[in-house]
Amino acid sequence: MLALPHVRVAIIGAGFGGLGTAIRLKQTGRDDFVVLERAEEVGGTWQINSYPGAQCDVPSLIYSFSFAPNPDWSRLYPLQEELKDYLHQCAVDFEVLEHIRFGTEVTDASWDDDAQLWRITTSTGDLTATVLVGALGPFSAPSVPDLPGLDTFEGTVFHSQGWNHDHDLTGERVGVIGTGASAVQFIPRVQRKAGHLTVFQRTPTWILPHPDRRVGRATQTLYRRVPGAQAAARRAWELSFEALVPGFISTPSLQKPLEVMARGLLRKQVKDPELRARLTPSYAVGCKRPTFSNKYYPALTADNATVVSDGIVEVTPRGVVTADGVEHELDTIIFGTGFKMTDHPAFDLIHGRDGTTVNDQWRGGEVAAYLGTTLHNFPNLFVILGPNSGVYTSAVITIENQVRYILDALRQMEEHELSSLEVTAEAQQDFLAWADEGLSRSVFVTGGCHSYYLSPTGRNFTHFPGFSATYRNRTSKVDLDHYAVRRSSATVAREMSA
Repeated sequence: MLALPHVRVAIIGAGFGGLGTAIRLKQTGRDDFVVLERAEEVGGTWQINSYPGAQCDVPSLIYSFSFAPNPDWSRLYPLQEELKDYLHQCAVDFEVLEHIRFGTEVTDASWDDDAQLWRITTSTGDLTATVLVGALGPFSAPSVPDLPGLDTFEGTVFHSQGWNHDHDLTGERVGVIGTGASAVQFIPRVQRKAGHLTVFQRTPTWILPHPDRRVGRATQTLYRRVPGAQAAARRAWELSFEALVPGFISTPSLQKPLEVMARGLLRKQVKDPELRARLTPSYAVGCKRPTFSNKYYPALTADNATVVSDGIVEVTPRGVVTADGVEHELDTIIFGTGFKMTDHPAFDLIHGRDGTTVNDQWRGGEVAAYLGTTLHNFPNLFVILGPNSGVYTSAVITIENQVRYILDALRQMEEHELSSLEVTAEAQQDFLAWADEGLSRSVFVTGGCHSYYLSPTGRNFTHFPGFSATYRNRTSKVDLDHYAVRRSSATVAREMSA
């Protein structure tokens, strides 16, 4: 039997996480890696989510790599296409495109404990790897509710993640199910085209005024000529977001000014008191993902829009029936219902030391990973943006910290001639307990809502319980005392023969 191609590092995904890992590997002189990407271009979240109005809710200055500043951002909060272009340019500038296998779907990744490597099956050929990096992206697997009768609907159905750009909504009766962050962005675009828009709202969302604006040429010129000015602006944004941490983590009452701001926007833009009451959340600001828009409420109050708060009972061939018995006739149904978080299908494909998948392990206990990066029972696996790694500045900042941690793990594996390292159950459990204690008074837990931040058991598996500086310090170096390690067989044999 011919040996399979082997690489030192295999990376799944070519979004911010995968490209960040690939670029840093390249910069440290490590060329023995491959990026496995199912799409035909880079971008990750910003390649797959192309719905109208898709926009980052974090300023561009901190939602970008620190080592690849872009002085030419056109907006303070970049739109989807510009973010995708930025990632493509990074892949070109840092010469990692040649390492990416596009159109490659990973169908299985299993740890071989005897051979001390990952056996990876893909749609374009199999391979093995010493280290596997899962840069899968938390916003890549759409969540569609199992509504009775959905398969009988005679109109068009799609999720925001798989937007049907070939379908013209002009003049149609459009139903939008869900009012999360994505829906808040695309609803105003849909309302302008639809003959009538019906928004099915289960839980209202706090909406804050959107501070987005165009970046002027003078600012772009300054950033281009004085890179230190852009670095200083980035740092200022980081600190401003970090200032919100106490309100999220320990003292939710500090969020009150945000609630005042949100209520003010609601009063200004929604004059009908009955509709305003239905659009007013009953939970604390910050309990669910903060959402920004200056156009969402005007879209809902337009003459061709209706907000329905009664629960959905079933879908019929002609539309949607709600709990009040009304059938809302529709031509198109669009789901704005978010993404699979605790049951991401890619984690059904990754098998650990005993054959258990990541999802099986998480369903059997808690959604947990040490420092949000490594998992007990999964040697040489590193997960980008894993459980309890989310800081309050930008996901890209978490990613850069995790990539530095991966590079240090590789360095120590080489230095100590290790074939594998696996976080101990005790270290993982200690981190889990520490995170739970740190988040016990947070607005996510005490704010009176149930969001995608929480696991089925009610624990916050999303956020890190502290400042990004704390996370950076904890991921600055791999402490091998927290890992079970195996030395390479060649090293062991050499020592025995000495």
